[in-house]
Amino acid sequence: MWRWLLVSFGLALFLALLYADYQRFLDAPLEIPADDQVLEVKPGMGIGAIARRLQHRPGLSRPAFYLEAYTRLNGLAQRLQAGEYALSPGLTPRTLIDQIVAGRVIQYPLTVVEGWTFRQLRQALTAHPKLKQTLQGLSDEEVMARLGRSGEHPEGRFLPDTYHFPTGFTDEAFLRRAMMAMDRRLADIWQNRAPNLPLDNPYQALILASIVEKETGLPAERPEVAGVFVRRLRQGMLLQTDPTVIYGLGEAFDGNLRRRDLTTDTPYNTYIRKGLPPTPIALPGAAALRAAVNPADGDTLYFVANGEGGHVFSRTLNEHTQAIRRYQLQGK
Repeated sequence: MWRWLLVSFGLALFLALLYADYQRFLDAPLEIPADDQVLEVKPGMGIGAIARRLQHRPGLSRPAFYLEAYTRLNGLAQRLQAGEYALSPGLTPRTLIDQIVAGRVIQYPLTVVEGWTFRQLRQALTAHPKLKQTLQGLSDEEVMARLGRSGEHPEGRFLPDTYHFPTGFTDEAFLRRAMMAMDRRLADIWQNRAPNLPLDNPYQALILASIVEKETGLPAERPEVAGVFVRRLRQGMLLQTDPTVIYGLGEAFDGNLRRRDLTTDTPYNTYIRKGLPPTPIALPGAAALRAAVNPADGDTLYFVANGEGGHVFSRTLNEHTQAIRRYQLQGK
C-alpha cells in the first residue's frame, strides 16, 4: 500500500516538474545567433521536421519534443504554413509556432523608383534574390500578354512604391500588383481632375505625368511644370521637352543630348511633333499624376534649369532666352 502511494506520489511529482519545465520552455526566450535568424519551413514540412531542424540551435536544445507536444496538443499541427520566419530576439517557442500557424512570414522589400523606365524595373526584378524569376527571356510584349494586357505598351503602367513580398513571390505577381496599384491610383486621380483639361482620357494624363516626373524632382515644382505643358497643349504649341527626345533615342542616347538629336524624327520628339508622345516615357509617381490633372494656374510657357535642382519659369520667349543666357550659358 505504502509502496503504491510512494510510486503515485513520485509519478505525480515527476509529471508536475515535467509540466513546469514544459511551460518554462514554451515561454523562455530563444537564444538567437546573430548569423542564424531565419527559419525556413518548406511546403509539407511537419512539426516533427521543424523540431528536428531547431533542436541543435541554442535555446531549443532542451527537449524539442516539447515543441511538438505543444503543437499537437493544441491542434496546430495541420495548420503550419510554409515560408521564411524571422527568429528575432525575445522570440519564445510558443510565439514561434503561433507565427508559423498565422503565416507571418518575412516580407522582403523592393522599391520601384519614380522616374524609372520599364526596362529599369525589369532589371530590378531580375536582380532581387528573393523573387522567383518567370519572365526571363520574354519580350516586353510577351510580358504584357502574361499580365492580360496584350497590345498595351508597358511604360508607365506600374506604380512606383515600396512593395513587400515573401520569398518565392514571382516577378509576374509583382508586376501584376504594381500594375493594379497604378490602375487604381490613376482612376482615382482622374476622377478628381481639374475641369477643362486638354486631356481626353486617363492614359493621356499618365503620359503627361511621366513627362512631369522626368522634368523635375522637386514636389513643389510639379504643378507648375504641368501647368506649362497644359497651357502649351491648349495653345497648340510644341511641348519641346528633352526627356521625351531622350526616350525616343533609346539606347542610342549616350548621356549627351546634342542639337542634332532635337531634329531627329522619332514618335517621341516633341520638338518637331505636336501634342503628347504616343506613350509614357517613365513610371510617374502619385505626386506627378496629381500635378498632371491639377496643374498650377498661371501664364508661364517656358522653364529652364537654374543649376541648383530647380527651374526658372518665364511667360515670354524673350524672358526665357534671358534665363537661358543667365543659367545655362554663363561661362560658355
